[in-house]
Amino acid sequence: MSGRSIPGLIDTIIHQIRARDPEGAALIGIGGAQGSGKSYQCRVLEAANRGRYAHFSLDDVYLTHAERAQMAADFHPLCITRGPPGTHDLDLADATIGALETAEPRARTPLPRFDKLKDDRAPIGTWPLFVGPPEAILVDGWLMGALEMDEAQFEPPLNALEAEEDADGKWRGFSLALLATDYARFFDAFDALIYLKAPSWSIVRTWRGQQEEEALGRTLNAEENAALDRFVAHYERVTRAMLAGHHRADWIVHLDQKRNVVRVEER
Repeated sequence: MSGRSIPGLIDTIIHQIRARDPEGAALIGIGGAQGSGKSYQCRVLEAANRGRYAHFSLDDVYLTHAERAQMAADFHPLCITRGPPGTHDLDLADATIGALETAEPRARTPLPRFDKLKDDRAPIGTWPLFVGPPEAILVDGWLMGALEMDEAQFEPPLNALEAEEDADGKWRGFSLALLATDYARFFDAFDALIYLKAPSWSIVRTWRGQQEEEALGRTLNAEENAALDRFVAHYERVTRAMLAGHHRADWIVHLDQKRNVVRVEER
């Protein structure tokens, strides 16, 4: 299935699920490392099916800055950084999915949004509204479908962040243990999980840098690159594990360095 478009693949899976249950909304999770294009591909499909497919991201349901600051004060300073397991409001994600699944024809369901510039949840009054019941619900996120890790997979420190700021493993032990509980339960609800697989960890860092430069409209300076290196280090352990196959995706879309589809693997 080399060359199949990602929106086309997702749409095919949605139709297969809907053929089995025409009345229910197909719940599809799309995972993939930072910069792999998962949100973009979902937006393309959403736009092509306006009013039929609802979409939000795990990036939209981060805990508020105040909630993460409290976690940082009570448990570990690294909990302030959004993205790793433990920094998502999965109850909000569940409530949004539930509201969409049970929506009446004229219902207006708010879809969460997060303001990354302010590092805080956007005001509820600014959230977009989805009207009526959707045929499909798309939820993307970098760790969608990640499998749990045992204690042996927490050690030794993988990068400078872990070695210098989490030497005793307290933060990663707390964060990664949630993959076996809260996140496993969340993933269980999905009809299908798709994983966009990058060629390597190094290209993930390159893609993330490209995203930052596109947002800024200029090349990152040395200080900004150092800050980005520290930021992506929060994600490295789980991202590497998923690249090695440590995930529960039903479909794997293998990408090349330009994010082109090389092949599609069904499991």
